[in-house]
Amino acid sequence: MQTAQQHASSIGILGTGSHLPANAVDNTLVGSRAGVTAEWIHRKTGISERRYAAEGEATSDLAAHAARAALADAGIRPGQLDHIVVATSTPDHPQPATAAIVQDLIGAEQAAAFDLNSVCSGFAFALHTAHRLIADGGHALVIGADVYSRIIDPTDRRTAILFGDGAGAVVLGPVPAGYGIETSLLETFGRHHRTIRVPAGGSRRPASPESLAEGDHWFAMNGREVREFVTDRLPLTVKELLRRADRTGTEVDHFVPHQANGQMLAEILPSLGLERARTHLTVAEYGNTGAASVPITLDAANRAGALRDGELVLLSGFGGGMSIGSNLLRWHAAA
Repeated sequence: MQTAQQHASSIGILGTGSHLPANAVDNTLVGSRAGVTAEWIHRKTGISERRYAAEGEATSDLAAHAARAALADAGIRPGQLDHIVVATSTPDHPQPATAAIVQDLIGAEQAAAFDLNSVCSGFAFALHTAHRLIADGGHALVIGADVYSRIIDPTDRRTAILFGDGAGAVVLGPVPAGYGIETSLLETFGRHHRTIRVPAGGSRRPASPESLAEGDHWFAMNGREVREFVTDRLPLTVKELLRRADRTGTEVDHFVPHQANGQMLAEILPSLGLERARTHLTVAEYGNTGAASVPITLDAANRAGALRDGELVLLSGFGGGMSIGSNLLRWHAAA
């Protein structure tokens, strides 16, 4: 059900990057397709607009842009990377791995590259995985990237109003003692696997004229069950992570949650015990970008100068599976 690890090695984030497509889509357009008003969307979600990838623009393209920005921020060359982990539930193709395409696009020939799918929790799972991979040294590129506009039914108001496209990335590597990733907690609750899904297009139900006609290639979500799951489980997860790290909620300086729904986050935040923490949000501008939402928001906070050396940062994603992934780290600001 869950894994947790507290690390002695000092591996942390050396740089961040993100990329959002140029095409901004407002609530009026989304609402006209889904049969709701722009005001209704904003009231229910806190979202004003989201970005959609251009025709011919795939997940790997967004991921590569974010990767280059993170590498530049870290001062690391592509050839110095040992691993590339791409968290996505909207890969370019069923195979090969989107990470292999990203490796080629950025010229990181020495890096082993693979994908990881834990839906909107994917970045937290990927960060933990990459941390373990370079525990003995080296550098890793961790990317969260999704193009949900390609799998969303534009007439479904339960999903169409929420999702956008984007990519965020971080470079992991050695940091001074006392900094870096301290603890991660990964949880999966497989009995809820039907809550969020794309029913067709895989080995269970391959693509067919019938599956296409029935709309089973669209992303499907039971919003009520998602809200109940997150409301019940996220406070428990945050408290358990802090317990295992021997920290208290009042020690956390920054909270970067998955940008699922602004209204839902506002309702849940008081129950997390993070009274001192500054919560970082990009949901109003970009909507829910899946596995990209945490690293996009982290990059926005970093580039705004909000994260100061030595501050404690909590990242937390939640999504299909159902799953929750959280990482606690001591921020190292390069001189």
